[in-house]
Amino acid sequence: MPLPLFLPCAAGVEELLAEEVQHILPKARVHQQRGGVALEGEPLEVMTLNLESRLAQRVLIEVTNGSYRVENDLYELARAVDWGQWITPQHTLRVDTTAHRSPLKSLNFAALRIKDAVCDVLRDATGERPSVDTRSPDLQLVLHLGEHDAALYVDSSGESLFKRGWREDKGDAPLKETLAAAMLAAAGWRGTPEAGGALHDPCCGSGTIAIEAAQIACGIAPGLLRRFAFERLLPFASDELRAEMQRLRSHAQSRIHPSAVPIYASDVSFRMVDFARRNAQRAGVEAAIQFNGGDALERPAPALPDSLPGTLVMNPPYGERIDVAGKAGPGATRERHIGPGGGDNRELPDDFFARLATHWKRAYTQHTAGWTAYVLSPDMKLPSAMRLKESRRVPMWNGPIECRLFRFDLVAGSARKPPPDAAPR
Repeated sequence: MPLPLFLPCAAGVEELLAEEVQHILPKARVHQQRGGVALEGEPLEVMTLNLESRLAQRVLIEVTNGSYRVENDLYELARAVDWGQWITPQHTLRVDTTAHRSPLKSLNFAALRIKDAVCDVLRDATGERPSVDTRSPDLQLVLHLGEHDAALYVDSSGESLFKRGWREDKGDAPLKETLAAAMLAAAGWRGTPEAGGALHDPCCGSGTIAIEAAQIACGIAPGLLRRFAFERLLPFASDELRAEMQRLRSHAQSRIHPSAVPIYASDVSFRMVDFARRNAQRAGVEAAIQFNGGDALERPAPALPDSLPGTLVMNPPYGERIDVAGKAGPGATRERHIGPGGGDNRELPDDFFARLATHWKRAYTQHTAGWTAYVLSPDMKLPSAMRLKESRRVPMWNGPIECRLFRFDLVAGSARKPPPDAAPR
């Protein structure tokens, strides 16, 4: 019987995720919803989505849902599930809870009632109760509470899917791999000469965007280096399904190939470049990325063949993440920025993005096939600060920070917006 599945994602990524899931499972009926996508799938589809999805945060299996008013209603919902089909008393469990307009006063107590129900079902069936493990449980349950309805899910992924298994070295504000993948997807970058061409991240930090791009260009499945929670659950424990998972991994391994496009990554901090290079080595893509040190305001554009377009993708420093360094660093004139929600952030150089745009006009607009830049920022007035006209802006959330992914088409000549009262000539 098909399992009802829900794949959550970052806000703003739902449409991209729906397209990705449809590509991974062409026969699936995918329904885009707020905060993710829903579909039905067999255990094989659960395994495939965990291995192949770059944009989903998790692959959740819905086991029950219904209306509720008090905590005991949640207990009865969970009590009706045959948990002996999922775990034995020797397994461990944990319950996480999310809520939207729930009338309950304590989400911890709601989670406790779900845990009690699971333990009571197994105790009645076997005489034993499973234990709770808050760090690395075998069975991870996710309870979502709406205003009137509740849904309970088995988390088949375990650790969030943004944890690809290669990151050990990181900076102060690392970008999640799932968001880096969403930026590339929104940019239409597919790692081919026809879809995006060469890629350059001039503020690479610990290398997330470049490494994610290189894995796409080399055909490396995002989950190839990690394990998943479903591998410890009874519905996936048969010899047949274990062999099927091994076949999926072997097939993914066989698809790996050299990148058809060059990928460049640079950062003003040589320490971060070293971190990025080590991460790329663990991710299996060190040979696909050319790393350099250097200020984003001075680094020359990579030399490309006339027919190959280039794509700049960057998550530059901004006040809620990290300070700017280099040419526009602490010595520059600074102004205080107020972030989303009115919070007082760190100070930023007031001319960093203007200088960056000037450098792009000088260094990137002479290439025959052209460069396109994508910049993730919470500043809705970024185009004005850069004196560039954006051709597109895509809403995305970087954790709790509401951002836009701005697209700038870098063309020869000035791309400065005329003043509002300028008369046409």
